Amino acid sequence: MDKLLVAKIGGSIIDEERALKEVLETFAAIPQRKALVHGGGRRADHVLERMGIEPRMVGGRRITDAPTMDVVQMVYAGLVNKNIVALLQSMDCPALGLSGADLDCLRAVKRPKGEVDFGFVGDIRLVNARVLKQVLDAGWTPVFCPLTHDGRGQMLNTNADTIAAEIAIALGRFFSVELVYCSGNMGVLADPADEQSVLPTIGIEEYHSLKERGIISAGMIPKLDTAFRALRNGVQEVRIGGSVALHADNKATRIRLSNTEEKK
Repeated sequence: MDKLLVAKIGGSIIDEERALKEVLETFAAIPQRKALVHGGGRRADHVLERMGIEPRMVGGRRITDAPTMDVVQMVYAGLVNKNIVALLQSMDCPALGLSGADLDCLRAVKRPKGEVDFGFVGDIRLVNARVLKQVLDAGWTPVFCPLTHDGRGQMLNTNADTIAAEIAIALGRFFSVELVYCSGNMGVLADPADEQSVLPTIGIEEYHSLKERGIISAGMIPKLDTAFRALRNGVQEVRIGGSVALHADNKATRIRLSNTEEKK
């Protein structure tokens, strides 16, 4: 079975020109089939603030009312996505910028109101894996922004970590998939105040322990939740780290379903 790399970049990488270029150069040089998913970084927050709209986050996820949805759609699918695609093209990587609505790749449903009303936030229900395989087989590198659609004309804001995991899971029917989350940190930290305290591996038991103690919090929680979901659903390996994680560097954190699981 052919290998496929699904990489997600976000956070400080997107906000820092040099860091973004470094990650994209590493990604572009990888010869195997690959797909990229990106977040929005602080770009959407900056635009919202200039428009007098207060950005709101709960548990690492954005509250997306109607005005916020308009902004994130412009910023994610326009400014951020096309900038990344243009950079990849300059690196001889045949990138194809996509949202979930393009080619009907990612359908979602609007998250129902609960204790928190997330607004126009989508939970993925369908990944069009056959279309994505056709794109990959044609030699293109899909570059997804964090937007999906409901099939009835409504765009939805969707967590980029979740998109990456669901794409990786769906394409596991056709490829041996590894999923890599690239961020500003070199991996999951045992001490949030020490950037060198990278955990080489983390299993589900240790994750729950660190979360209960407040060491793992905010945006790292949904990231690890999606990482474990990916492993439970056929993704071969998941890593979290900086750009070096794209090449399975030992500075990255490898996610394991068990703390004692041996490397496959």
